[in-house]
Amino acid sequence: MYTIQQIKNTLDSKGYKWFTGNKGYDVNIVGVRNSATEGRITNKFDDKITLSYKDLNGKWKFHCFDCTTDPGMYWTQNLLNPNGVAILKPGQYRGSHKIGLHQGKYEALRQQKPLKVYRDGDKDKEYDLLEENVKEGIYGINIHRATAREGGKSTQVDKWSAGCQVIAANDDFKLFMEVCRKAAGIWGNSFTYTLIESKDII
Repeated sequence: MYTIQQIKNTLDSKGYKWFTGNKGYDVNIVGVRNSATEGRITNKFDDKITLSYKDLNGKWKFHCFDCTTDPGMYWTQNLLNPNGVAILKPGQYRGSHKIGLHQGKYEALRQQKPLKVYRDGDKDKEYDLLEENVKEGIYGINIHRATAREGGKSTQVDKWSAGCQVIAANDDFKLFMEVCRKAAGIWGNSFTYTLIESKDII
């Protein structure tokens, strides 16, 4: 579990924007990829997505959810793209997402601007994060949930992610979207997503 100060300090150290709007719900959505796995495909929800924002009273709020920022084992072996599975490259992507339907089914944060991804197509059960394999484009790298079961929480990534950022617990995702809808009502339907690595946490 991280703290809001750790997330803010890490973004500051990288020169990334930290949103502090006084109208409330100027939300910072930050993913933290688990560096301890050293590129091994764990197929587990062993990363975090954090939400940091001021509420309508100006008080800072912080949430930290179990997620995956990496594709599941299934899609690393069953490629949707001939260049390989997509692994989002760490960075800050300004205005990258908006509220929309994930696969036409339910509201999530949908990619609306190009993102950088590593493409890994060798099926060696490790993530190969090579600069020469970086591609940029609209690939449907959404932020969505795993299980639809009320109160449920997924433990294996499997088919839930082919590159998407996926929150494991249904209740966590409901809270995530509740905050995003309030943010959209104040600031408009555009969200910045920032992905950092746990080794960079200050």
